[in-house]
Amino acid sequence: MSSEALVTITQAERQTGQAPRNRRQEETFRKVLAAGLETLREKSYADLTVRAVAARAKVAPATAYTYFSSKNHLIAEVYLDLVRQVPYFTDVNDPMPTRVDNALRHLAMVVADEPEVGAACTTALLGGGADPAVRAARDRIGAEIHRRITSALGPDARPGTASALEMAFFGALVQAASGQFTYREIADRLANVVRLILAGAGETEEDPGDDAGRVAARGGGTPPQAGGGPSRSRGSTPTRLRGRAEQSGRDPK
Repeated sequence: MSSEALVTITQAERQTGQAPRNRRQEETFRKVLAAGLETLREKSYADLTVRAVAARAKVAPATAYTYFSSKNHLIAEVYLDLVRQVPYFTDVNDPMPTRVDNALRHLAMVVADEPEVGAACTTALLGGGADPAVRAARDRIGAEIHRRITSALGPDARPGTASALEMAFFGALVQAASGQFTYREIADRLANVVRLILAGAGETEEDPGDDAGRVAARGGGTPPQAGGGPSRSRGSTPTRLRGRAEQSGRDPK
């Protein structure tokens, strides 16, 4: 394959209209992207400029603007790149709630050690709605998060469950970016939200026909017998009638 061969892009990128880049263009894109993350770690959102990032990447400002239409677009692409590094949790040996919790926890912790980066990413994503490039990046971020959540849920989950989890996740990110909670605190709070959403949606891996298991788990009495008949652990009605008849001296028959 030549150095000018097209790099592979995802289907989501095709759907959001991102033009394919050849290998040389991809190298330049990655160089500017890395410089953008390094700059965010040192400067606030307000102090970052595309020109400063271009100087750090040792490319001309015009070259940087070829790939990033604005500061918000650059920061949005930085966040997208961080999200793509989050692994998928699909091990069937783990309970489904555990897989979902792990997926959302890792997504929330993407910028846990760099809250300034997280705040800048939130500002860029919320404030860059007028920029088509930011909207496209936001769509790709949503697609990456959606894939990780649905992969953790498994193929039998209800579509509404994934939507509820996505809304909870994005709301949690806004809370973290506002400084109300740290990203680590948000990850812990999300674990509680995951349990509530999955329980409310009936997304459990328990056999719905296992009445005996549910009764035993609650510490209840003897589970219903096969066939649906009620338990007579305190003595059946015929037995009690026989006892009273014997005491009166009458034939119990």
